[in-house]
Amino acid sequence: MRKRKEPAVGVLDVGSFSARLVVVPVDGSPREPVVNHQTRLRLDRELDVRGRLSTRGIDAVTAAVAAGMTMAYRHGVSDVYPLATSSIRDAANAADVVRHVAGETGVELRFLSGRCEAELTYLAARRWYDAEPGPMLVLDIGGGTLELAAGHGEKATFARSLPLGARSMTRDWLPSERVSNKQVKALRTHALDVVTTTLGAADVDDPQVVGCSKVLQQLARLAGARPGKCKELRLEDLRAWIPRLAALPPSKRAELPGISRSRAHQALAGAIVAEALLTVAGGKVTICPWSTRDGLLLTLQDKARAAAAKRAA
Repeated sequence: MRKRKEPAVGVLDVGSFSARLVVVPVDGSPREPVVNHQTRLRLDRELDVRGRLSTRGIDAVTAAVAAGMTMAYRHGVSDVYPLATSSIRDAANAADVVRHVAGETGVELRFLSGRCEAELTYLAARRWYDAEPGPMLVLDIGGGTLELAAGHGEKATFARSLPLGARSMTRDWLPSERVSNKQVKALRTHALDVVTTTLGAADVDDPQVVGCSKVLQQLARLAGARPGKCKELRLEDLRAWIPRLAALPPSKRAELPGISRSRAHQALAGAIVAEALLTVAGGKVTICPWSTRDGLLLTLQDKARAAAAKRAA
């Protein structure tokens, strides 16, 4: 395997379902990564009733980090940001996980605050659309949290992180495979109340509304967007699917268009949170394939170019 000659940056993104290494040249684009390596994980299955990641889960994370960093080193890339998302950050034994991974691999996993994740996702959406200055609202439904960001330029002027992730809402509000109408109604009311209050503080009028998450991508596919095409999720289409998702166990949801087996159990909660967002944000959202990881890659590229320019001056 040939090592890369041009400078490059990378992010090893350790989430609930995978650890993905993405490497891009400093002068390249996240649209065209030169390394894209994934190790599958199922950390959602490894949390106990106290919210602690199991020994098996910690070992899986350790092995995934080792595999990702080995791949980076084989390509001659040492500038890699080891990002752990909310599936590890919010675990009751997060510090133990970080300590164990560092002891076994020499890599210390790093966390970003929810607000920082929101700001990076906003940057990614702006760059993806090469957007001219103007109002934009970015929505990112993750597993543990919901990130919201808005602004008129490249930097967000409003950024919030809310405990409305699809995984956490499933655990707290829809824990069983058989879901009652009462449970669905209660979560709908809760999500709408929180989203309405939060977005009321965002100072943007008639924004371009952009969605940056696997949850929204899969819901758009479910509601009719074609694979590989510009995806748009509309409130009326999504709303029609909520009772249908509620009536199905996760195994049957996984047979629906766009719903992956690994995320089927949290698809209903994700749809309910998305419904609340679209209700408040104007009824439709355009789906962007970039999110926090891409915003972090863009930031690392910006910093590397600035450092190179300073050295050359």
